[in-house]
Amino acid sequence: MICDSHCHLKHGNRERTEYSARQIVEAMDGAGIDRSVVFAMCVSSSRAAEIAYRAYKEFPDRLIPYAYAIPHISEPALPHVERAVTELGFRGIKVHGGETRLTDYVIDPVFELAARLGVPCLVDFAGNVEFTSRIAAAFPRTTIIVAHMGRYLCTDRGLLDQFIQIAEKHENVILDTSGVVIPGKVAEAVHRIGSDRMAWGIDGPYPAPDLASFAKEEIERIRVLPVSEKDKDNLFWGTIARLLKLE
Repeated sequence: MICDSHCHLKHGNRERTEYSARQIVEAMDGAGIDRSVVFAMCVSSSRAAEIAYRAYKEFPDRLIPYAYAIPHISEPALPHVERAVTELGFRGIKVHGGETRLTDYVIDPVFELAARLGVPCLVDFAGNVEFTSRIAAAFPRTTIIVAHMGRYLCTDRGLLDQFIQIAEKHENVILDTSGVVIPGKVAEAVHRIGSDRMAWGIDGPYPAPDLASFAKEEIERIRVLPVSEKDKDNLFWGTIARLLKLE
């Protein structure tokens, strides 16, 4: 089984690219992906919930929705996030450090809510080691999934190592391998913290050269790693299935 733990219905790129649920599922079929965690960003929390819920209702056996928590000038985020989890069946919360401040008075209530609801937070910390360390320590009851092992497309081995060290210190930290361009650091993290605290994702969809081919390439990056088959199973499925209580 394979679950993509990081998939955008709406990206945070300059173009704010959007993909339909059907486009995502067709790419999944082409790549051999069974389930995908989906969410939207660059919109309010209420609008993100609408987008993700619509996708989930269209393909409830394939797509797993996350709420998007962003304190917004026109609305409070927490009521929309809580409703998405408690009433609509969402399984987690997405936070992006590029769209909201990660200072305590802004973002801490989101992590408190996640702990109360018993769902993980997938967080793009944008390479900020200080914020990651603070949040991991401050919220031991909240599962923090660190997107991109710390920073998207990072070529700084030392920076990635700092995020692995945070995971070594804090058992509530999970490392997400999407957007990691140094495969050796993924293998190193497996050996240092264990594959049961790592989850595979592609941070897609991306049309390079097409949606399914991009996903296949990301799958192959894991399949060729010098780790055990059990470790690969955990990366592809076991870890995220446990966190999200997937059947």
